[in-house]
Amino acid sequence: MLLLCIKIFLVRIVDVSLGTIRTIFTVKGKKFIASCIGFFEILVWFLIVKEALQTEDNSIFIAIAYALGFATGTYIGSLISSYLINSNISIQVFTENFKIVNILRKNNFAVSVIECKGYNNSLKYMLYINVETKNERRIRKIIGENDKSAFIVENETNYVMNGYFK
Repeated sequence: MLLLCIKIFLVRIVDVSLGTIRTIFTVKGKKFIASCIGFFEILVWFLIVKEALQTEDNSIFIAIAYALGFATGTYIGSLISSYLINSNISIQVFTENFKIVNILRKNNFAVSVIECKGYNNSLKYMLYINVETKNERRIRKIIGENDKSAFIVENETNYVMNGYFK
């Protein structure tokens, strides 16, 4: 029974990871890839469920292995997705420190700047930056090191045409 529990746990990790990745591909509009992943996800799921239900053992450990595999698969699928699927984000930074613009540009990031007024009509700069998600941490680090009070807003970008990307 221990081997069955281990097998259920490991196979559930595979099937739920596939499900997580499939969902993200679906959201990103990659329907064909999502469909192919979905085929294997359900095939794996069906085979392990069939085996789990046909066993002579009526142990709670089978259910626990199944649930732990699901939870672990969700986590692992999310990790894999973050490496596998790269998307674009737009970052708006509100700051009083114009030096950040030059620092970001020296690091090869395209930055558009708009002068705006903050609370009490104080002069602020809104920086508009479009990057791939793989550069998100680097930009946050640069901004954090140069203006700890900067207000940052990030949004996923669905479509980008022209411009400069790093």
